[in-house]
Amino acid sequence: MENVVIKATHRTVTGKQVRALRRAGQLPGVLYGRHIAPTPISMDGREASRTLSHLTSSSLVTIDLEGKEYPSLVRESQRNPIKRSLVHVDFQVISLTEKLRTHVSIELTGSAPAVKDFNAVLVTSLDELEVECFPQDLPERITVDISSLANVGDGIHVRDIILSDNVKILEDPEEMIVVATAARAEEVEEVAAEAVAAEEVVEPEVIEKGKKEEEVPAEGEKK
Repeated sequence: MENVVIKATHRTVTGKQVRALRRAGQLPGVLYGRHIAPTPISMDGREASRTLSHLTSSSLVTIDLEGKEYPSLVRESQRNPIKRSLVHVDFQVISLTEKLRTHVSIELTGSAPAVKDFNAVLVTSLDELEVECFPQDLPERITVDISSLANVGDGIHVRDIILSDNVKILEDPEEMIVVATAARAEEVEEVAAEAVAAEEVVEPEVIEKGKKEEEVPAEGEKK
């Protein structure tokens, strides 16, 4: 795994004064964890944003706080609702000698033949998996190849995912990740049901018509 380092300094500015910090090109953040008190920090906004844009929630990043390094995970990123630029980042400090439990995002790759050949629709049930491992063994993402989905009904379960022996998946092995389903199955069933209902309505009308011709003779005519 690539060693990603972000340089930071201690931040004394808080509250409304943080806006001036951002205008000066700084990105505020916080370091927290089991072995560290919550510590406000400040980073170069442009450099930190560029680095963080390539990371996932399970990417290991080292915060170099004035010469002291803290292995961390990005736990929360706040963005400006209009510009979408980062305005605050929380980092969880972790120990490289202790296993951790966290979620790793799933990335679907390839193309499913069932979509092309049978007009199937892919339904995703999970977009991340909970795992347990040492931080240095933590995958940034879990890649799932969907090219094995050849027919409608084919699916990929948690049990089909193969990771390093150093990474333990904590999800139910029988949990479905993605499945190829028939396109608009509900609409097809509704159309079929309407057709059956229409036939049932037409049939008694024909029978009733015949009965009236037999049961009501004209005046003066014999039955």
